[in-house]
Amino acid sequence: MADKIILEIRAGTGGDEAAIFAGDLARMYQRYAEHRGWKFSVLDSSSTTLHGYKTFIAQISGEESFDSLKQESGVHRVQRIPATEKSGRVHTSTASVAIMPVAEAKEVQINPQDLDVSFFRSSGPGGQNVNKVETAVRIVHRPTGLVVTSQAGRSQHANREQAMTLLQTRIAEAERENQARELGGLRREQIGGAERAEKIRTYNFPQDRLTDHRINKKWSRVEDILNGNLDPIVKAFRKSAK
Repeated sequence: MADKIILEIRAGTGGDEAAIFAGDLARMYQRYAEHRGWKFSVLDSSSTTLHGYKTFIAQISGEESFDSLKQESGVHRVQRIPATEKSGRVHTSTASVAIMPVAEAKEVQINPQDLDVSFFRSSGPGGQNVNKVETAVRIVHRPTGLVVTSQAGRSQHANREQAMTLLQTRIAEAERENQARELGGLRREQIGGAERAEKIRTYNFPQDRLTDHRINKKWSRVEDILNGNLDPIVKAFRKSAK
């Protein structure tokens, strides 16, 4: 059975440039998924100008998708001259990435009475039906306070299913985090508050160098990597894990 994972990207420090970088990361993972023959489905996003995202959430389905991308969780830092910069100064911005295996319904028991479900009009692309009819779904899980939305599908039913999958995955991830905390590790420590100092990886455009700070390895051709050529990084992490 193929892996299913949730990809979450959130703009961090750096204003508009952080959102643009989050958009670059979203496209990088989408192109890599296409390269690997995986299915890539956008669940929800909050877009900005210049093709950026405040948040971007997708589901990826494919063989070894979790094993290949699990090391992507954490804060990614970019150093470059933004498209919004008039004086040519290099800026440093961040975006956080989370990779979570999709939880099966049987793994997480959710009482329907604990849910507040509402519908609204989608703000994203998708044609007249999506934008004129209240097809987007928002679910609040009262016991945990978790809120999920899905607006990429063309029907309430499709979006509700996607939102429930996302909710189940986040609840399961929260349980895993509690277990990890007891063992002395925590995913949120990787992601932190998306501050620059918490980075796991730096994309340095002036020097055309990508550095992964966990395995202390560097690659050139940053643009090529952001265009979806993640194979060298995936292979390096697999080698370091042996």
